[in-house]
Amino acid sequence: MINFCTLFDSNYLARGLALYESLINYSPSFHLYVLTFDEKTFQYLSQQNLEHLTPIALRDFEDEELLRVKPSRTAAEYCWTCTPSLVLYCVMKFNLPSCTYIDADMIFYHNPQLLLDEGDGCSILISPHNYTRDYDESATHGTYCVQFMYFKNDSEGILALRWWRERCIEWCHAYLEDGKFGDQRYIEDWPTRFQKVHVMQHPGGGLAPWNLQQYEVMVNDKRINLTRRRDPTTYPLVFFHFHGLKFYTDEMVSCTGPLYEIDAEVKKLIYFPYITRLLQLDKKLRAEGVNFDSNGAQQEAPSKQKTYIQFMKDLLIAIGRGRFFLISFKKFNFKLHNHFYPTRLFK
Repeated sequence: MINFCTLFDSNYLARGLALYESLINYSPSFHLYVLTFDEKTFQYLSQQNLEHLTPIALRDFEDEELLRVKPSRTAAEYCWTCTPSLVLYCVMKFNLPSCTYIDADMIFYHNPQLLLDEGDGCSILISPHNYTRDYDESATHGTYCVQFMYFKNDSEGILALRWWRERCIEWCHAYLEDGKFGDQRYIEDWPTRFQKVHVMQHPGGGLAPWNLQQYEVMVNDKRINLTRRRDPTTYPLVFFHFHGLKFYTDEMVSCTGPLYEIDAEVKKLIYFPYITRLLQLDKKLRAEGVNFDSNGAQQEAPSKQKTYIQFMKDLLIAIGRGRFFLISFKKFNFKLHNHFYPTRLFK
């Protein structure tokens, strides 16, 4: 049995359900604990009575320390603040032998046990960003990504969780300050700070917009596989992190931010099926009486001109940070960076 936990509100309900579906498809034995960040999400998940999912109400989870700092955090910052507390809560409340935190905006394509087996004997497993050189944000966002983190209920796992929780309560913001950024850069020294820490090595664990450029993506035997562009070894895609995917009120969707280069094959095999499923789930939810947008559309999509300007700003900022290798015709080819599509294409 693999115990997972995640957190989301009604804006991510369709994503959370897609994540749950992917675990049903690829994880033979699991349970998912969900910290629901609003009452609408808690009520819906409670009514569904899903066999492998336990919703946790925010009011039951929050303690005095979290409530004390909540007014000083944005919604996103408070989510990050709660991450270590959620894992610790699940381990203690439900007496779990271990718990793995996963982000809600990802889905599995292969049994996640493959990743946990890699860290056999460890108390903590963390996953690196594996940045493509063009998008390396290690100096600001950290080497490791809070997207898939395993903690064993032993002395080292609990020590790390308590330490991380204390740090996030002290400071957790969406900007860089004194080497800190959100909940993420606190993990930077864990391989030396704590015992029995394993850094995930599998390339299929954590494909994301910032690293997918390193791989060829293909389908073999109805499974999505990867090969490194300079290595013929084939790896199964275990999970994909759909960072930056966004829906808009004018029936538009963007795969991610314009800085990232994504080729047509990756969109066809990974992004488009995911977008299609999110739209299907939102339609299903509305048919069940849900009266909010479960994909979180809150504003109209920016014009192509504004997107291009944002792309150029992001590119010039990266070049200004010393990434002079980005100065090439290909990098300024906007066709590879415009990820907006009408949602009617996926219905």
